Amino acid sequence: MATGVPRRAGSRRSVLMALILGGVVCGMVGLAFGAVPLYRLFCQVTGFGGTTQVAEEAPAEIGDRLVTVRFNADTARDLPWHFKPGQREMTVRVGEMAMAVYSAENRSERALVGSSTFNVTPLKAGVYFNKIECFCFEEQTLAPGERVDFPVSFFVDPEIVEDRRLDDVSTITLSYTFFARGEGVTEAALAPDAAGDTPADAASPTPESEFRYGG
Repeated sequence: MATGVPRRAGSRRSVLMALILGGVVCGMVGLAFGAVPLYRLFCQVTGFGGTTQVAEEAPAEIGDRLVTVRFNADTARDLPWHFKPGQREMTVRVGEMAMAVYSAENRSERALVGSSTFNVTPLKAGVYFNKIECFCFEEQTLAPGERVDFPVSFFVDPEIVEDRRLDDVSTITLSYTFFARGEGVTEAALAPDAAGDTPADAASPTPESEFRYGG
């Protein structure tokens, strides 16, 4: 009879340990699936790594502080596009909405889909740099030889003047890098729709004078 007590205690300990280990495993799986969206949310809220913000409209008030915004463009080696900013820099007041233009030309003989990453430097300015419209909000498809102008509308949050850490910031550089999205993505983007129609982007190039908006 006495030997039954420790056996039951040992069994309870085993069950408890199994439950704990199971909880740890489930937690790790949950973190793995949630890591990317949580990281993106963290970057957007904090401006970590120079991540810019997204806004629906510019503030009602425009401040007196001037900020020079410079523009940079890069393209990954596997994407044969010529990508460049239409202007080197512009000076804006905090709270003032401004528009810059980038251009991209597909110098290959086939349609390609590209996706852009972006950030600003100094990195600490990311939380105060807001974009309203941007080609970076979605993938872009360029037909062979097609050239497209991409506008970016933005403003620098007036609250930057309240942040003493940014008192020394008079210049912000906005950078984009285009990457190829791969063969599978390109084929899907160019595939005919249910009605058998060819996507407009692949059927006819966009005139150089037209702006293509993303977002």
